[in-house]
Amino acid sequence: MKSDIAIVDLGRGPQLSTSRVTVQDLVPYLQRNCSPEQIRDVMPTLSLEEIRVVEHYVREHYDEVMEQDRRIRSRNAARATPPEIDDVLRRGGEKMEALREQFEKKDGRNGDLPSR
Repeated sequence: MKSDIAIVDLGRGPQLSTSRVTVQDLVPYLQRNCSPEQIRDVMPTLSLEEIRVVEHYVREHYDEVMEQDRRIRSRNAARATPPEIDDVLRRGGEKMEALREQFEKKDGRNGDLPSR
């Protein structure tokens, strides 16, 4: 019986015809030389045949797939919060926690309305 599983592009990049899982979803696992069984542990909805179809596609289009992976990683790195912003957010969170503790100690009710 011929397999109905194929790699198609519906606008999100190459993906399995049988699901919304893209080739790029599996690239990190393939780069780490994970076995199909290990990939299924992470993505149990995939069949071994679907994983093999992606593996075959990556072998056949290796340079193109790895270039797309490089662009994705570069774009994600550019989106990362700069360290100075992380520091401001951390300090702000610490101040909010200190104020919360101070408020709770003040009346012990944490904003409850007075009883009648």
